[in-house]
Amino acid sequence: MSIRTTTRAVLGGRLRSASGLFAGFAATSAAHLGALLTDTQVLRHATKPALMPLLAAHSVVSAAAAGRRAPKLLAPALLASAGGDVLLQLDSDPAFLAGMGSFAAAHVCYVTMFAGQGALTDRRRTLVVAAAYAAAWASMVGLLWPDLGDLRIPVAGYSLLLASTAVASAGLGVRTGLGGALFLLSDTLIATKLADWRELPGHDFWIMATYILAQYLLATGALRAAEAREGALEEALEERKPQDASAVLADGTA
Repeated sequence: MSIRTTTRAVLGGRLRSASGLFAGFAATSAAHLGALLTDTQVLRHATKPALMPLLAAHSVVSAAAAGRRAPKLLAPALLASAGGDVLLQLDSDPAFLAGMGSFAAAHVCYVTMFAGQGALTDRRRTLVVAAAYAAAWASMVGLLWPDLGDLRIPVAGYSLLLASTAVASAGLGVRTGLGGALFLLSDTLIATKLADWRELPGHDFWIMATYILAQYLLATGALRAAEAREGALEEALEERKPQDASAVLADGTA
């Protein structure tokens, strides 16, 4: 078997694996959201911990199928989120705080990853987006503050990290920017529940629907940004090759 044939076989296997993992993620997401709508507790608790690991595996395998590597911090961000998902299901104050800490770690990964991908290079745009999210953060924290009790400081600190992810994600384009905004919306709905505000019809459904979509958009947006960055680097290297060759010939050393 030739190297080319072997390579095609390997990439074809990875593509099928990536498709299978995405199908698993989509099916698990649908099952989880359906369990929320029907109040099927067993299915709800069984499907939630599997969501982000499936998305992480899909992200890594799909990048490999394209002959590239997923951003190093993408899988840690998704797996830290999975840890938060599990802890938030335990229904105790210590578990809730630990879950918030796990999600905080995920946001640190996201912000660091997006910054490394060049999301903050346009300073003017970053300042404008940051000002808008800062205003939204201050307004929401101010409204929720009287009703959060002992969770005031943890929620305020965590939500600041969450807003940072939203700001950084906006710098990579519409897809990641929408993902960051939806993540912020999802956790805001959780905060209103903590504050005992009136809940929306299907409140938990909307929390998870916006969360799942947010994570998918952030992950796929990061993969696209990494691909575009690598493509631009390869083009730059290709453009330099003829110039380098010409310089060698002109120098008479070829």
